[in-house]
Amino acid sequence: MNRILITGGAGFIGSALAKRLIGDSNNYVVVVDNLLTGSLRRLPARAQANWQFIKADVNNFDDISAIMTSFQFDYVFHYAAVVGVQRTLHHPVMVLNDIQGIRNILNLAKNTGVRRVFYASSSEVYGEPVELPQNEETTPLNSRLPYAIVKNVGESFLKSYHREYGLSYTIFRYFNTYGPEQSDDFVVSRFLHHALHGRDLVIHGDGLQSRTFLYIDDNVDATITCFQQHRYVNDIVNIGHDREVTILELAHKVLEVTGSTSRIVHHAPLKEGDMRRRLPDIRKMRSLLQRPLVSLEEGLRKMVQAFRDAS
Repeated sequence: MNRILITGGAGFIGSALAKRLIGDSNNYVVVVDNLLTGSLRRLPARAQANWQFIKADVNNFDDISAIMTSFQFDYVFHYAAVVGVQRTLHHPVMVLNDIQGIRNILNLAKNTGVRRVFYASSSEVYGEPVELPQNEETTPLNSRLPYAIVKNVGESFLKSYHREYGLSYTIFRYFNTYGPEQSDDFVVSRFLHHALHGRDLVIHGDGLQSRTFLYIDDNVDATITCFQQHRYVNDIVNIGHDREVTILELAHKVLEVTGSTSRIVHHAPLKEGDMRRRLPDIRKMRSLLQRPLVSLEEGLRKMVQAFRDAS
């Protein structure tokens, strides 16, 4: 049986991964979260024999060391982090504290027999793009945001621990992922909630800044395949869509899918944190999926249906 730790496992992506891993009786999954932004409602409603939740803070060594030494995990998915553009901008010291969590996980992993650490990094490590599509081998390190710096530091820690201690890793660089359990801190969920409730869709700036939007099922499917097939060991994988969409186009698509009469309104641009373009090279991810990606329209319709089913 695989003994698996997921930190940040009550978060949006972490909980979706947890549900998939729990569905395999060959896995025993421990979900750890401090519930700063995570929520227990995202986890399975009933406890099963092959998983449990522990409230703990990975940035606190005593918290996480007791868990990792007790269970002797085979694999760790380190997804715990302060997330959300505004939250990370308003609480930069809290973001920097996540470096301690990375160190805690890696020090304990190398000493407790962990076979491989999967790390949730971010497209923010690319900063303002110097080339498009953004390839895993080209990381300009030009972003000054604390969140991006911490993710870069985390990647460096994993590479260094592999060189010095032989600890294996895989780094996932997440581009915008969306789905029904996502909070309103993120643009797709916020637009959909506002549209369904007749509220304005607020765009900062002209709306021509672009992103790509990956449905959660594609994210988790690629991750599970990477894990199960032992692919991209000691490597970096972009996890994202390759269709570039402006924020203005996204707003119009949300109105079309929901049939909403909400207005699109423009506010002043954000002072920082709103990169002009994002477009990943996803050849590695496509080799994991071996199927077409969920389209933006299909993903939005899935979310609308989920919202309506829950109401």
